[in-house]
Formats: sequence, C-alpha cells, structure tokens
Amino acid sequence: MKDRRRRVFWIVRKITDWLIREHPERNLPRSDIARLGYEARPGDVVLVEGTSRVSDVIKLITQSNWTHSALYIGRLYDIEDPELRDMVTQHYDGDPEDQLLLEALLGSGTIIVPLTKYKKFHLRLCRPNGLAPKDASAVIAHAVRQLGKDYDIRHLLDLARFLYPWTIMPRRWRSSLFEASADDTTRTVCSCLIAEAFHKVQFPILPFVGRDEHGELRLVKRNPRLYTPKDFDYSPYFDIIKYPYLGTQDIGLYKYLPWNQDDVYFNDDAKQLKAILAESANVQPVADVRHKEQ
Repeated sequence: MKDRRRRVFWIVRKITDWLIREHPERNLPRSDIARLGYEARPGDVVLVEGTSRVSDVIKLITQSNWTHSALYIGRLYDIEDPELRDMVTQHYDGDPEDQLLLEALLGSGTIIVPLTKYKKFHLRLCRPNGLAPKDASAVIAHAVRQLGKDYDIRHLLDLARFLYPWTIMPRRWRSSLFEASADDTTRTVCSCLIAEAFHKVQFPILPFVGRDEHGELRLVKRNPRLYTPKDFDYSPYFDIIKYPYLGTQDIGLYKYLPWNQDDVYFNDDAKQLKAILAESANVQPVADVRHKEQ
C-alpha cells in the first residue's frame, strides 16, 4: 500500500512540475510594479497573466488572459491582529517591509509571497469599491486562516486532462466543462479562496439578482468554486486600476512613446518580433522615453 502511494505521489509531482513550468521570461514587463505597489491597498485583488503551461490551459478554459488571482494583504505591520501577524510570519520569513500577497498556487498550496514576485508579469489591480476598512481586515483575516492548505489535487488532474487536443471533445465544452455541477471539485481554482473571503463580509462579486415571491429584490451568492480570475475583472463591484510599464498620464504623451517607425505590424510571432526589433535598432525613435524606476 505504501509503495502504491509513493508511486501515485511521484506521478502527481511530475505532472505538477510539468504544468507549472514557466515559458521564457519577457524582456520587459507590461506593468509598472513600483506604481502598482505604491497604490495598492490591503484587500485589493491582483490579477496575473501567467506564463506557465497550466496558465495556457486556464486561458483556454476561461477564455480570458487572466490566469491567477492573489489577495494583497499589505506589509506585515499593516495587519493589526497579532495572532494573524504571527500566522503570516510562520509562512513568510522575508523582509518585514515587503509588500505581501496571499495566493493559492498549484504545486505550493496557500502561501505568502512578495508582490515583487510578479514584477515581470502583466498585472491588474481590482479594488472592491466601497469596502469598509473593517471588512477589508475581515477579508484578509479569513484568507490568512487558510494558509498552509493544499491546492486541490483533483483540480490538478482535471487541468492535465484538458491538455489533450480539443478535437476529442465537442467545441461547445470549452467553456462549460467547469460548470457541470456546483459541487464538482474541479471548481477549486485560485479565486475560490478570495471569493469565500469576500462572501464572509457580504461583499458582492457576481451575485445572481432576482425577485422573491413578494417582488422584493434579492441577491444570491454564487458558489465560490465557480469563480475564476476574470470574474474580478468583470465584476461591476470592483474598480479596475492599470499601471502600464510606459505610462501615458500626461495628455498627448502617448505620441512620444518609442514606436517602431517602419509601419510593420506584429502578428504575435516571436521570430517576427525579434526581426522587427533588430531592424529598429538603426532607426531613430520619435522620442527617447525612458522608464524611471521608483
């Protein structure tokens, strides 16, 4: 029996390692992590466009570029409850000044990581509109108490199953495989933990809205296992805040971005991009716009 368990564990570990392997890093980030960190508030949700194999699968399943979500909990001293602070320090031994995210990650479980982990990723900040400070603390408290929990293994296996060509399944299943049953464990994605935390304080994400038998308006909570990262982007109750690496805050500044000047369009092909950049090296840009790190 023990040998069988070891074999199963070994297989699961190998599949996990293969799924979470990252593609080559981008030369430049798409988001300004310094500005995002300056503006972030405890209780904000950070969306990530992942670059791993499992991220590619999630993009197909959810039909969205957002493949991961994490909860911003601030710095260690932002957590007023000493018990919660101790729980965080048990799972993170970095600099107390680090800005921290709480996330449920495939292969790692529920952990604490620094915001700078995603400095080269495309990010988006989703801010719960009107969330009271007391409720923001309650959201973080619920999430912190989940630290150390494993990521659902059955969810991992289902994701691996989806890596097979779509031709073996009807195309209409692309967006409905995860919606067959609200009790199915395939619902356990990274956003589930965050959705549960907001449900605890009655904060809406994408509730069902209807009327009862007396005609009174009622909101019904959606099963948190059905949430995916894109739902925080889509929710009318979250403000969307973007921080591009090259900002255009001043009126007309976009005219001075270092555009390639030969009118060649990029067709999402890595080899083509390399050739375009090589040719552009000899072309004088419209203006010299340099990104200043804060």
